[in-house]
Amino acid sequence: MSVTREHLEPSHTPDAIRDRLNDGPDHSYLQDFIYGAIDGAVTTFAVVAGAAGAGLSAGLVLLFGMANLFADGFSMAVSNYLGNRSEEQRRERLRAEEHAHVRAIPEGEREEVRQIFEAKGITGDTLDRVVEVITADEHLWVETMLREEHGLPVHGRSAIRAGVSTFIAFMIAGSVPLVVFVIDLIVPGAIGNALWWSAGMTAVTFFATGAAKARVVDESWWWSGLETLGLGGGAALLAYAVGWLLSGLGGAAV
Repeated sequence: MSVTREHLEPSHTPDAIRDRLNDGPDHSYLQDFIYGAIDGAVTTFAVVAGAAGAGLSAGLVLLFGMANLFADGFSMAVSNYLGNRSEEQRRERLRAEEHAHVRAIPEGEREEVRQIFEAKGITGDTLDRVVEVITADEHLWVETMLREEHGLPVHGRSAIRAGVSTFIAFMIAGSVPLVVFVIDLIVPGAIGNALWWSAGMTAVTFFATGAAKARVVDESWWWSGLETLGLGGGAALLAYAVGWLLSGLGGAAV
């Protein structure tokens, strides 16, 4: 994407910059969506492939597929929510610890600030001034330590939005492998070899997910689509192979 001065000027006026910074960072939930979409398509297709391979009816295939769709989708969403929530709790714990350290041993914490910015190449009177300004405000002091010492963003992502993004993507992408079985249930025999149709639609889902991602990260849509297809398709094949192997072992045991 070409960037010109005329394009950037409206967003770089003093008022526009002030408003943007006051709004805080714009967090992306793309990774949560991609994560949910890929896993939704992979796990649902694996369940469908196993059920169809066992010769079950379209109704039973749908039953197993829908059970996986809701149970696994909810589980993933909750896991993602708890993971992000844990990061937020860790940030708040470290923030409280830094406040306590600043109040208990300000000399040591001031030296930490000095060494942090000295390592960035700031020296002399400029370094003294930087340390003086930062340590004059306890809030700024602690937030600086969070970023520089602990490597944490001051404002984290919303745990709820992360979980919801994963759940929605899982439900949308995970529903695709089931579509042909819905049609087969409504109109028996309308689709020959429903499993292969399901596999094809799952592959299209992988490609479409990657192509959609490309619009956000500004890369080639076809390359992003092929990359996601290759990785997601490999995961789906692995899941299918494991299911086939286990079903064979189960049959031999019986």
